[in-house]
Amino acid sequence: MRDDRRRREDRAVYIISVAAELAGVHPQTLRIYERKGLLRPKRTAGNTRRYSDGDIRRLQQIQDLTQERGVNLAGVKLIIEMQAEIEALRRKIEELERELQTSRRFQRRARTSDREVSAAIVPLRTLLVPPWQEESEQ
Repeated sequence: MRDDRRRREDRAVYIISVAAELAGVHPQTLRIYERKGLLRPKRTAGNTRRYSDGDIRRLQQIQDLTQERGVNLAGVKLIIEMQAEIEALRRKIEELERELQTSRRFQRRARTSDREVSAAIVPLRTLLVPPWQEESEQ
């Protein structure tokens, strides 16, 4: 389900004029954002820009940062890069937590089986060799 939503979000369907209208900016602004590296729309075979729902959300975020919070485009780029890095780190933390849980379950099972083995009666061979057996072995 998560993959389906991500695919829909990443599907580039909007032409530049529609994307600009949805984001409340002029199409030339989208070109500027692309040149500054804030946005990377997909391209068709004919090299026409196509924007996804994720791109529209990013445009709205850029507008909020620049218009409402007074951040310049260099600052916006830094914020976006930091957000991407934070998201990557969150995914890595989730992965490591899953590995840790698996390791802990494995250790618990190992300790349980160790206790079962140590509680079992295990016959021991005698270490004392009678004198008559010593002679026959030599």
